Amino acid sequence: MASGNRLGDIEITDPKTMRALAHPVRLAVLERLQRHGPATATQLSPHVGATPSVTSWHLRHLAGFGLVRDAESGSDRRERRWEAVARGFRIEVPEDEDGASAARALGWEMFARGAQQAERWATETEPELEPDWRRLAGLANTRVVVSAEELAAIQDAMEAVLAPYVMRGADERPPGYRDVRFLRYSLPEAEA
Repeated sequence: MASGNRLGDIEITDPKTMRALAHPVRLAVLERLQRHGPATATQLSPHVGATPSVTSWHLRHLAGFGLVRDAESGSDRRERRWEAVARGFRIEVPEDEDGASAARALGWEMFARGAQQAERWATETEPELEPDWRRLAGLANTRVVVSAEELAAIQDAMEAVLAPYVMRGADERPPGYRDVRFLRYSLPEAEA
């Protein structure tokens, strides 16, 4: 039922890549590059909780797994600029235990980062929002009873709605736009 990768995400299937990305600094580096575009290790450093040299090491590690690459040089050609290879990423959980364990490790780190983002938003951003934006901020905890095929169809439909907004260029953004983060979790429950 799924129509593929409408959001242009890099698809991670390799357990070694999942384990590499499960490191908090590496995940922070990748997210920062995806959100703000190309940067040097020195520019990234204050935002990822590591020194420039440690950040540089993590960037080279991410490059080894094909998650980041060299970007065009800025005004100072002596500084190495990096960019994410895709706007986002998604993982496909392997069926073997090692692969499932690697996906679980990355999932835990993503949940932890998501919780931090939500907390920062609630304490720092939300109080400063205009009433119209505050009213549009959404929180929901909805339980549905579906088959695996139906869940795949729901996820596909959500991506179909989001894709035009994710994929449009900076010149296509409307006046008064804001970055909005959707944290999407699909958490199937264990059989009763």
